[in-house]
Amino acid sequence: MKNIAIKFITAVVILFALVNCRETKSTEEKVEDTVEQVGEDIEEGVEEVEDEIDDATDDN
Repeated sequence: MKNIAIKFITAVVILFALVNCRETKSTEEKVEDTVEQVGEDIEEGVEEVEDEIDDATDDN
């Protein structure tokens, strides 16, 4: 009976570890997310500069 309990607990621990591994992002996915975020930040910065240029040229 003790042997069955140990096997069951071991199986549950392994299953839990496998499920958690699937949920974590790989290094490649993290890098991709970071690059996308930097691209979005640059795009927002360019839009802000364009707005400032438009505001400055409209006033004159």
